[in-house]
Amino acid sequence: MKKSQVVDYSSRNESFENWFQTPLGRALLADQRGFLERRLARLTGARQLQVSVSHRLPLTSGTDFSQKIMTTPRCFTGIPDGVVVCDADELPFPGGSMDLVVLHHTADFSDYPHQVLREASRVLRGDGTIALIGFNPVSSWGVRRVISRHHTGPWGGRFLLRGRMEDWLRLLDFQIEVSVTRLFRLPFQRHGRKASGHFSERLSRYGFLPVGAYYCILAKKRVCAPISQRSSWRQSKVMGLSGSGTVGASRGCPSQTLNHSEE
Repeated sequence: MKKSQVVDYSSRNESFENWFQTPLGRALLADQRGFLERRLARLTGARQLQVSVSHRLPLTSGTDFSQKIMTTPRCFTGIPDGVVVCDADELPFPGGSMDLVVLHHTADFSDYPHQVLREASRVLRGDGTIALIGFNPVSSWGVRRVISRHHTGPWGGRFLLRGRMEDWLRLLDFQIEVSVTRLFRLPFQRHGRKASGHFSERLSRYGFLPVGAYYCILAKKRVCAPISQRSSWRQSKVMGLSGSGTVGASRGCPSQTLNHSEE
């Protein structure tokens, strides 16, 4: 790819954040909030981290965690408590310090989406949960992104395949627990008749349909069993081998050497 064709996805964050103020953006955010609130309601822990395009888009405010941290990619005046300015691919948190990590379209608007997942895995403790939300390219929203002449709002994102994200999580030693697509609304600000809205709500109940506007993957980080340290060799346990001995002979069993002169 030529340098002129390289896309700076991180520069499109602000346009995407502003898009959430539109009717379509509010509908998307409401569906995501409702789904995560139901799915993560039983989780508890010390720290919850949401890595998003903006700290103004909280998704899991109703979860039962002692400390809730959000990140924002841009610095501004009056940053509230609990908000950290950083890039999604370089999180300033110790390894294993989070019990829940929520990635809200973070990979969609990052120049290094794989590194975003690696950082989330690093800061997540063993047996912790990751919630990954991204736009589904196999949907009417994905079609609009392809044919759109503008790169504002969500149409400037990557729209990575859900299967690829699942593969990346498995490589990072995660176990996939939930993987669904949601919001079967057409990607237009004017939604049309109410009947069409009711139809979209009914379709949203069937998460196994792969054509929803966005996907949500919930995965748990596996806990690797520690490898027991081998006891150090002791000189008394080391068996010496004579020059005429046979490699592999057991201790106390004299090796027998064939003398060709006795054949």
